[in-house]
Amino acid sequence: MTRFDAPGAPGAVILMLHGGKPRSRDLVGNRSASWQRSAWMARSIQDRAHDAGTSVWLLRYAQRGWNGGSDRTDDARWALDAIREAHGDVPVVLLGHSMGARVAVRVADDPSVVGVVGLAPWWSFEDPVDRLAGRSLVAAHGRRDRITSFVHTRRFVERARLVAASAELIDMGMLGHYMLGRADRWNDVAIDSSLRLLAPALRGD
Repeated sequence: MTRFDAPGAPGAVILMLHGGKPRSRDLVGNRSASWQRSAWMARSIQDRAHDAGTSVWLLRYAQRGWNGGSDRTDDARWALDAIREAHGDVPVVLLGHSMGARVAVRVADDPSVVGVVGLAPWWSFEDPVDRLAGRSLVAAHGRRDRITSFVHTRRFVERARLVAASAELIDMGMLGHYMLGRADRWNDVAIDSSLRLLAPALRGD
């Protein structure tokens, strides 16, 4: 776990979940491109998060692969327990890229989670929306993505609207999967959306 903690006692946490591969038992090292992209984003958004009294935590999975999902969701639930141990019952937004967004919607039923932000998410008809009940969802996807599907994301968001408190799709235009082109825009969407979903809880609404 990599932590960018706000000074004092944070009022909320953004838990970042990085991407990976459909199948791999390799360990996630410091040279993992998926982890590095999320670590770079975490460093880029931490100041704005801290100004809002919010910490940013980045989970490092035990292995790179989805591998059916259960191990990666266990990793995320361990991280959510670690946040409660460190900061109590603060509200959490899950900020996931690609496979990380898939992990996020699988653990969104955790009592600390108020919402999910998915960046170029890897979602399909197999992914449940019921765990988003009462939570908010923001998805951002580019139309030049050749790794995950803008259309699948749109369909997932449409299904999520049936149960979620809110569900929104941000069209990133002609951007690709890896968040390298217009990284500044990806960063803005990530932090703006995360803080917007956290705002009601931070205000005590």
